[in-house]
Amino acid sequence: MLDVKNFVAVSGVSGVSKLISARKDGLIIENFDTKERKFVPTRGHEFSPLETISIYTNSNEDVTTIAHVFTAMKEQLADNPPPSEKADSPVLRKYFASVLPDFDRDRVHISDIKKVIKWFTFLNARDLLKEAVEAPKAEEVVEEAVVETKVEAKAEPKKEAKKKK
Repeated sequence: MLDVKNFVAVSGVSGVSKLISARKDGLIIENFDTKERKFVPTRGHEFSPLETISIYTNSNEDVTTIAHVFTAMKEQLADNPPPSEKADSPVLRKYFASVLPDFDRDRVHISDIKKVIKWFTFLNARDLLKEAVEAPKAEEVVEEAVVETKVEAKAEPKKEAKKKK
């Protein structure tokens, strides 16, 4: 699955930005091209962190993450490149159906498909779509801690320094 953790779409700001920091009154974002950072207040903007965006499906889960959709799009990139987000609606729906066959045709609007294609194209052109690095499971961390403790216990005890009078 691709990592979309620190990507955010901000109304009034083209493309996708990197989330640097969140404050109670807005976000600090970074432009991927210019590396320019700026504060965008909640008062004048709407924020859509990409990791929170889901697409309606007809499957048992009812939704799928945008990371899953981006992964499918990237896997099919060579054989099935995305059309322009300005293409006709039937072309966009046909492409989206090839990427996510079980998407809910009634609840996923053409504007949603356009946004997904636009964001994917933006991020892929900048080579920002990387595989997510999985955090170790809790049991693996505990197992590593036990191994480290055993190694420390086998080390020779340190000799105490002689006390000066």
